[in-house]
Amino acid sequence: MPKKHYLFTPGPTPVPPAVSAAESRPLIHHRTAEFSALFEAASRRLQWLFDTAEPVLVLTGSGTCAMEAALVNLMRRGGQVLVVLGGKFGERWGEIARAYGLEIVPLDVPWGETLSADQLEAALAEHPQATAVCLTQVESSTGVLFDIQALARVAQRRGALAIVDGITGIGAHRFHFDAWKVDAAVCGSQKALGMPPGLAFVALSPRAWEAAERCDLPRYYLDLRAYRKALRDATTPFTPAISLVAALEQALIELQQTGLEPLWRRHQILADATRLGAQALGLELLAKADPCNILTTILAPPNVDVNRLLALLRDDLGVSFVGGQGPLKGRILRIGHLGFFNPFDIVTALAALETGLHRLGYEFTIGAGVRAAHAYLIEHGAEAF
Repeated sequence: MPKKHYLFTPGPTPVPPAVSAAESRPLIHHRTAEFSALFEAASRRLQWLFDTAEPVLVLTGSGTCAMEAALVNLMRRGGQVLVVLGGKFGERWGEIARAYGLEIVPLDVPWGETLSADQLEAALAEHPQATAVCLTQVESSTGVLFDIQALARVAQRRGALAIVDGITGIGAHRFHFDAWKVDAAVCGSQKALGMPPGLAFVALSPRAWEAAERCDLPRYYLDLRAYRKALRDATTPFTPAISLVAALEQALIELQQTGLEPLWRRHQILADATRLGAQALGLELLAKADPCNILTTILAPPNVDVNRLLALLRDDLGVSFVGGQGPLKGRILRIGHLGFFNPFDIVTALAALETGLHRLGYEFTIGAGVRAAHAYLIEHGAEAF
């Protein structure tokens, strides 16, 4: 009998059947009225997801493609950018900026901790030449949630553009592009949208569009002005991933049917249940003060080899979690519950975790994690579906 596989990673995430079906429709040409109607509808729904009146541009590429697009369209040669380094993806902002010869002002945040508005204020006061701040809403390498509303407010007050990696956060956590005065936000298809990888999304504020006109960094495929111009005609400047655009429209339809508030609330309930289940097993969480709702980061218990545990779960049980990155490699495991998940999935994840820990000799009361999570989910279950 073939093994059944369970995907509990923070991206890619499980894809709903209707979204897979939409992606498998017969291919259409991208320079037709049929595609333009599809693309225009999906673009409007993306504005709903970002909560913005500004156009949300669709790129064919990963979330990193959108990160790079944001920087090359908003910075000038040799410009100074303050980069918040609180995890692997904060570091990625710095790597992209360095590749384009920008001057980087690193603002180090211990992995597993967040950044306060006062800390950002002090850093920008010390570096008034920084024209932009690179932020990460959800640092999926650590499981920490950053307060983008407060941080963007500081950036605006200091005259710096707030550029936000919302790749794993948008759709799972509260996000209000216009109201929070964010200048650039990026997202990816394989996260809360519950789609395969391959599309990336970028929104710019009016202030950011002014910067895009002044920018002198090299850009061609990632010139967002070309995407904005093409969007006025409900198309793209270059050949898009047509099948993924069809999947995008279906995914957004399903999210709109749920609604943003219920969507955010569901992610919170599933995250709370997972954290409770892990703690009931005597496990310690990495992100304590500001945990996100897209995944749970768990410190490896003594005498348990994380890599061996992950391999056992994946190869023997068909359950995929992920380990740590950078300095957290070999020290944590990460359980994703982002996108197309329900309470039964959380019970499955914790049951698998218990099985793997038991096989590796970790001592705990069997069923304790499942019991704690299940009790919480029964109490809040109606909200989590």
